[in-house]
Amino acid sequence: MVNKQYVFNKEDIANLAKQYAGQDHEQAFAKVVVELRKKYPGHILDDEDLQWVFVNAGGWMGSMCLLHASLTEYVLLFGTAVDTGGHSGRYWAEISDTIISGTFRQWKEGTTKSEMYYPGDTIVHAVGEATSVQWSAGTWMVEYGRGFIPSTLGFALADTAFSTQDFLTLFYTARVYMKGLLLEANTFLTEAGIF
Repeated sequence: MVNKQYVFNKEDIANLAKQYAGQDHEQAFAKVVVELRKKYPGHILDDEDLQWVFVNAGGWMGSMCLLHASLTEYVLLFGTAVDTGGHSGRYWAEISDTIISGTFRQWKEGTTKSEMYYPGDTIVHAVGEATSVQWSAGTWMVEYGRGFIPSTLGFALADTAFSTQDFLTLFYTARVYMKGLLLEANTFLTEAGIF
């Protein structure tokens, strides 16, 4: 039996983000990045590679700043400055979000009522699950994904490619994901003593 080793632990990511819940999101994000670099050296992109990039997916629009990417995990900062909502997407990955500021409403498939989440709350989107999602203006969160990460890219990029046709954002997204993959490859080779 193969036992996959992951770099990150979702509870650690959630607990780190919860420490800064309710604070100014930009200050909180700066602290989260510093703490992640201390705890996971070599796995978080350098400041010059961090970039806020729009995400258009499922009818909603947000912005992300990718901190870590591999084929099996990612860590990013995510949020929106405007009210937005739509479809969550359905993935072969588990995604958890811990809210720093704002509110997040989720309506799960098969139910007739939605749930509201607030700063400090962590929402887990299970593998294969689909929901309706809604963020209030000023909602910012720390997100961790684990599973087959390429399965998330079709949904995450479809509106950008086929609806907004914002090919510059598509390029930015692909570039930062590749930087994350290259960092992980370099870290793996260094730890294996190849470099």
